[in-house]
Amino acid sequence: MVAAEAGVTRSTVSRALNAERDVSAATIAHVREVAARMGYVPNRAAKSLASARSMAIALVIPEPGVLALADPHLVAVMAGVSRRIEDSDYLLNLMVAGDSENAKIMRYLTSGVVDGVLVASQHSRHDALLHLHDLVPVVFSGRPTEVTDPPNYFIDVDNARAASVAANHLLSLGRRRIATITGPEDMAAAGDRTDGWRAALVAAGLPADLVGVGDWTALGGAAAMRALLEAHPDIDGVFAANDVMAAAAVSVLLDAGRSVPSDVAVVGFDDSSAALSARVPLTTMSQPSEHTGEQMADLLLRILAGEDVPISTVVESHLVRRASA
Repeated sequence: MVAAEAGVTRSTVSRALNAERDVSAATIAHVREVAARMGYVPNRAAKSLASARSMAIALVIPEPGVLALADPHLVAVMAGVSRRIEDSDYLLNLMVAGDSENAKIMRYLTSGVVDGVLVASQHSRHDALLHLHDLVPVVFSGRPTEVTDPPNYFIDVDNARAASVAANHLLSLGRRRIATITGPEDMAAAGDRTDGWRAALVAAGLPADLVGVGDWTALGGAAAMRALLEAHPDIDGVFAANDVMAAAAVSVLLDAGRSVPSDVAVVGFDDSSAALSARVPLTTMSQPSEHTGEQMADLLLRILAGEDVPISTVVESHLVRRASA
């Protein structure tokens, strides 16, 4: 591939071969030299199609509408993306779709009607999204579930480190029977957060076997907390992989007669509106969701403009202390 050999993006190769004005003379000369050396001959039909931009960008959230619109993190990501795209010449198409609509979404995204794609909440079962970059530039919010060649662009927090900070905070409070409520097992962020929680407990010489599987929702978080409490009534700390599940866990604990945080301390993840509206305000790991949305949109716009950008961008997360821990 010319782009890989030249050390630039595919968009830069196209713009250099077309001698567009926003590409430097040095880059044009370098790309053309590499293309000639590799015997690359542009496909004229593809070139014609590529030059006819749609000036549209798709934001894809492959979740059922109810879940997507009820998740404060995803809503904040949407808001950030929308605000950045408003400042550009592009239109934004929001595509919220459950699994039954995956084929329809892929047909649309590969039909040439959008110039770029933003993806939030990617599951491993949506692996087709990982290969869209062969046709159109793509940026993910959250680390993709697989490493592709070439790799996908993404913006994320260091989920494993943040979860370890959360677990260590519970340990610093003297908690020794610390459970976790995970996100869906087919998402990279959920797995990373579980790994970070487990690493902190193992480093402290404690068992890391109190795991309840959640799904980011209040119903899932509540069910996981009930199951954990029934099987392990001596739990004294809980790290939930998002605030929605953490708030639900707090309600289950209170309804079961447990005091939060005296009996059981709870830490969430996101620092979302759910953390403030919980029956006991949540201590949580921050995730700048709206800023992440802005950044992923900005990254895609820079790619479309032919700029060289980093494959991965890590945003900061820190502990926000409130009453639950």
